[in-house]
Amino acid sequence: MEVKGFSHVTIRVRDLETSLKFYVDLLGMKLRHRGKRDVYLEWGNAWICLLERPELKPAEDRTFGVDHIAFYMEEPDFHRAIDLLMEHQVKIVRGPVVRGGGWTVNFLDPDGTELELHTGTLEKRLENWN
Repeated sequence: MEVKGFSHVTIRVRDLETSLKFYVDLLGMKLRHRGKRDVYLEWGNAWICLLERPELKPAEDRTFGVDHIAFYMEEPDFHRAIDLLMEHQVKIVRGPVVRGGGWTVNFLDPDGTELELHTGTLEKRLENWN
């Protein structure tokens, strides 16, 4: 099996309108398609699907499954992004801090999904862990 690269992430959300305000209006993702219960967004070369599932209850125990979703950005853009997150009172759960070969910040979307912005690369991370 030969994989060529990462395809996309699908994130379950409670309310599509609330999530669109966060992901498109605040974070600046580009809306590419809108369905009845889903949207497809682009952010750089990442493709994200938001899937509205209001019937689901929040997980009480998030011990297993996806921990967070990280996105790469250049350092000058990173610092502007921090200002924007703080200006909109987005809950920051770690950082901003230099870690793993670059600046990083972890924050929550309206449903508690943890997202990360990171300026490092895999090569830089491996240099730091060796």
